[in-house]
Amino acid sequence: MKNEIAILYQDDAIVIVSKPSGVLSIPDRFDATKLNLYHFLKQKLGEIYTVHRIDRETSGIVCFARTVEAHKSLSRQFEERSAEKYYLALVEGRMHASEGIIDKPIAESMTEPGKMVIARRGKESVTHWRVLETFNHYTLIEADIKTGRMHQIRIHLQSEGYPLAIDAVYGKKDSFMLSDVKLRKFRQGKFSEEERPLMSRTTLHAYRLVLTHPVTGERMNFICEPPKDFQAVLNQLRKWGRKKEN
Repeated sequence: MKNEIAILYQDDAIVIVSKPSGVLSIPDRFDATKLNLYHFLKQKLGEIYTVHRIDRETSGIVCFARTVEAHKSLSRQFEERSAEKYYLALVEGRMHASEGIIDKPIAESMTEPGKMVIARRGKESVTHWRVLETFNHYTLIEADIKTGRMHQIRIHLQSEGYPLAIDAVYGKKDSFMLSDVKLRKFRQGKFSEEERPLMSRTTLHAYRLVLTHPVTGERMNFICEPPKDFQAVLNQLRKWGRKKEN
């Protein structure tokens, strides 16, 4: 694997894990042999309980419980929205404001299984966002989700006209190239091989989680920096993405 699963914190009650993109949070319904955090932790630590999950392509923080009591406490925090989940999202376009709230119900598509849509029949879904960095054609934002619907950030941002920079389902591209940043100034030079993407998965990273420890009652703040592929895209945008185009 290009990126390894990393345990950021553990004690007798909770485990905080950094999930690489491409790894499942829980076992696949049809193929239990696919690498997933649940089986990885169970083999390493023994009994484990799922508290929440993030999409396979999304990297970042995931929390698991090690006891039934801790699981009840943590699950309640997520249900009551006292647990805070923050994501970094790189989107297409320049946001129309410095911050905002998206409050639109989300439901599963009736025609495309596994895809979510904005619909009146859907469940309440709320996403708070604020701009962190602005580039010529992209914006890096922080998204604070108040509900945990499937693909919530992706569909919410797309519905506002700002899909993720990479999103094969809700966006326009399935990869990010250096030429996407340098545009007309880009030259491959002497390389004869086809240009390789800087990143080939959704530009979404779960970077911060705040929760109350189920045993000590301490408010805990966990941070997971973006992996190399996400950092590579941001580095190129910082280098080329703010320059004036001729």
